[in-house]
This record gives sequence, C-alpha cells and structure tokens, in this order.
Amino acid sequence: MSEARLSHSKFVGIAGLVAGVVVGAVTVVLAGTAVAHRLAAAAPEPLLEATHLPPLLTAPDERVELRYDVYCTTAEQIESDAPCDATGSVFVRAAQVGPFTEIGLRDEGSASEGRFVTVVPSAVARSPSGFAYYAVIRSRANGKTVTLPGGGATAPQRSAPLLQSAVATLGEHGFGKTRTADRRVAEAAWGTGPGEVGLEDVGKNLSPIGGSAFDVGPDGDVYVLDEANRRVLRWGTESGSPAQVPLEINGTLADMSVAADGTAYVLETTGAARDTMLLRTFDANGVAKGTSELAERASQVRVGPSGPVVLQTTSGQWMSAATGGRALSPSAQKASGRSGRPLLGGREVVVYRSGNELRAALIGPGFFRKTWRVTSETPLAEVQLAEPLGNRLVVVVRTFTDQRDEFVVLVLGPRGVEKGFSLDSADWAETAPLSRFRLAGQSLYQLGSTPAGMFVDRIDLEVK
Repeated sequence: MSEARLSHSKFVGIAGLVAGVVVGAVTVVLAGTAVAHRLAAAAPEPLLEATHLPPLLTAPDERVELRYDVYCTTAEQIESDAPCDATGSVFVRAAQVGPFTEIGLRDEGSASEGRFVTVVPSAVARSPSGFAYYAVIRSRANGKTVTLPGGGATAPQRSAPLLQSAVATLGEHGFGKTRTADRRVAEAAWGTGPGEVGLEDVGKNLSPIGGSAFDVGPDGDVYVLDEANRRVLRWGTESGSPAQVPLEINGTLADMSVAADGTAYVLETTGAARDTMLLRTFDANGVAKGTSELAERASQVRVGPSGPVVLQTTSGQWMSAATGGRALSPSAQKASGRSGRPLLGGREVVVYRSGNELRAALIGPGFFRKTWRVTSETPLAEVQLAEPLGNRLVVVVRTFTDQRDEFVVLVLGPRGVEKGFSLDSADWAETAPLSRFRLAGQSLYQLGSTPAGMFVDRIDLEVK
C-alpha cells in the first residue's frame, strides 16, 4: 500500500459511516489505520479515490444534496495537499426504472482533497417511490475514472422516501443510568493460552485491538474471533470453557459472521501491498472452504438470505460475495449492489443517521414499508445494529459528549419507541467497526472489553 493510500485511509473510512447502518467518522475500518502499520509500501502509482455518503432515506420537501470527497495524484506528485483537479457527473432518475438524466458536479472548494456536490432536482427527490443515481468522476491530472457505486447504472444508489413515519424524540441523554446485563455468557482474559483472547501488537500510539468480532448462533452458542491467535473461540450454552477452532487467517483486525450451520465468514485485508479485501470461508471445524477476493473494499460481512453479503466502504452499498456456496465474479458482485441489507422474504433494512436524527426503514416487496424518525438532543454517532424483531426494529446507536459515551438501545414499533435503555460502551479494545452487538431471538448480545479481558453479555428484551 502506498504512502498516499495510508495517509488518505479516510477514503476507506466511509464504511464507518454507512451500513445500511450508518456510522460515525470516529470508526476505524478494516483497511484503515488500525492495520496500516502492517502493510508494506508499494511503488507509487497515480490515484483517484472517491467516497460518498448516500442519503438513503429522505424526508418530504427535503433539499437533497449529493456530496463526493475526491482525492487524486499523479505518478510524479504522489503526496499532495492540493485540491484534486477533477470533473464529474451524477446520473439520476425518479423511481427505479427508466433513463437517467445527467447532472454536472461542481467543485465546492471547501475540502483540501476536493469536494464535489450537486442538488437532486425536487421533482426527482420527491418521487413517492424514491430515486436512483450513480456518479462518474474523472481526474484531469492523471486521466483515471471512477464510478460510484461500482455497478453504475446496473446497481445504482437507491434512496427511499420516509412518507408517513413513526416519530420520536429522545431528548437529552442521561449518562450513568445504564442497564445491567441479564447474564454474562462468555469471558476471557487477554493472552495466548487456552480460553484466552490475544491482543494485536499495534504499538504505543495505537488503540489495543483484540477479539475483533463475534456472532451468536440460533442455539445460543457464542463465537468470538480471536484474530491475534488465529482462531475462533466458541462458548456453548452449558459450558463455561470455550472450544478452540484454529483458522487460517492473517491475524489482523477482521469482521466475522457465522451461518446457522456453523460456517464462518471472515473478512480481512490481504496484509500485503495490494489494496484488496479477502473473504475467507471455514466450516464449523475450521477447515478452509475457500477464499474470495472482493471487487470492492468492504468493512462488514453478514449472512444474507442466499449467502454472505459485504458492505462496500466507498459507496455504502451491500453486495453479495457468494450465492448458494458459489463465489461471485467481481462484475457480478458489483452488479448485486443494493442500498439496504437484504433479509429473508425479500425485505431490506435501511438505517441512516443525519446529524442528531436517526432514520430507519424496513422495506419489502411492492410498496411494503415501515419507517421511523428519531431525534436526540445529545449527539449521535454510529448505528451499531439494526435488526427486525417481528414487526419491530431493534436499533443500537452510540451517543456521546466530549467527556463520555454510551450505547442507546431502542425497540421501534408502529408508534415509535416502545422500549429504550442505555448500555456502557465497554470498548477498551478496538473491534471491527460494527461488531459489538448481535440480536438472537429476543435477546441482545454485546461484545465488550476492559483492561483485564473481553466478555459477551446477554440482555433480554422481553418484547411481547
């Protein structure tokens, strides 16, 4: 990875902003600075990188502005603080079918790297079925072109209208009134021995990293990715000691998701000079079943209805990495991009944080749609989790001040917030960006850490 890519790793960081779930800029993504110290420098080459935070959910009569942060260099000028000399267009259409209309991007001139913006025409932005768009950006300096999202017209960004939403106001958050977990279902001290979890050797000026991801099986088994020791630790519901399953991984910060049959999907960087991401697949015994190179950088992996899906870092789209056990080609991955995370039954969950407002939607076939708008007087950061629970949606979002932070858990129902409480952030060690919470049945699980070790707590929601 070149010095230009390392010093501009924030262009990977949009994964910390969008997730079908949107995250705050404080998040460090898998290919960001947390692992940059492990990557060797490559020969300089011209660059063109762009990121975009899509307006996934729009309110009626809202002025919709599309913003793209662009960075480019030439082979002769690999590191530069000068604005990127680029041009570009957005291709937009109302609804989900029909021809696209080209709209030019203008250089806002407010960012050192280059920020390009345009406003979606109100007739398009107010379409009752939403609108779709993609951007093509070209560097005048080096001639390179980038399309966001990667699928272009085949898999454009899609923005859905909120229409009639359940509305709630959280007010000012009261810190220090956190809920106690119902049960601690897993814990391990830091270390390399049996039943311990390792810490990556990241140096004095970087946050400790360990137990970078976890998941919960349908039977309640808890899986923790102990990437530093290259294994998964599995706690059964009746056993206090975890089983140890070795994995052939590279030992750096990674995300993980486990299917119902125990198949584990691990998303990690290559650990080499190439700026690529790998998705490794293991059976329940840790036997490698395959490794796929992803078409786009990604920050999350989740199990979708037909296989693993990953979240693109530059454009915030979810794309399929494999279907029916068969890895998809790069072009097929890009063509599968979608704005919401796919669920069973053809549904999608979409969550968008805009300032101190949280917008969420469950979207299904036809015109099925449930939407929510939640505002807060205390600043909101990343949305860690958004999962359906029957006809409700469980959301976990971080709230913060300059002095402290906590997680707020919301159960959203037809009329707004049906249940809400806060949890201690318990994030002494860094994890993958959005891997601190999982929902299994009617219980919420939290991955936490202290200077002594990591743990997984279970919080029963008891939703009728």
